[in-house]
Amino acid sequence: MKRLMQILKVGILALFVTAPAVADNLLMTRMDKPFPEAMAILQTAISSRGYKITRLQQVNENLERRDFKSDMYRVVYFGKLEEVRQVTAARPELIPFLPLNITIFAEGEQTILVASHPQVLRQFFPDPALRPVFERWGKDIEAIMDETRED
Repeated sequence: MKRLMQILKVGILALFVTAPAVADNLLMTRMDKPFPEAMAILQTAISSRGYKITRLQQVNENLERRDFKSDMYRVVYFGKLEEVRQVTAARPELIPFLPLNITIFAEGEQTILVASHPQVLRQFFPDPALRPVFERWGKDIEAIMDETRED
């Protein structure tokens, strides 16, 4: 139970973390493109790697409650259905961390993308069979962010 609570805390932290203190566990890029164009580029980059976008979550209501006014803030969830099924069948504890996600938000005329690095999961799931999966996810997210930066 204690381990599950640690895992849940990391999952919640992964969704909301923005503090520089944990920046080494984050993947982040800034684009000199307005939000709508950046969102389209991000979705194309995700799809081009064989992932399916499963959900676009608007978080505006929660931000507005904290006096942050923006309609350009989304969490993009994506994954490969069969891979997610296989991984969670073997390790159901990974369910709270899937599908993968990237947060995208506007900052003036620029757009910022942020994601937790999947390698962070290795400290909670040291199973050697998961190592290549976490590495592949990390490389894929890095490639997605590189593609958005270069477009």
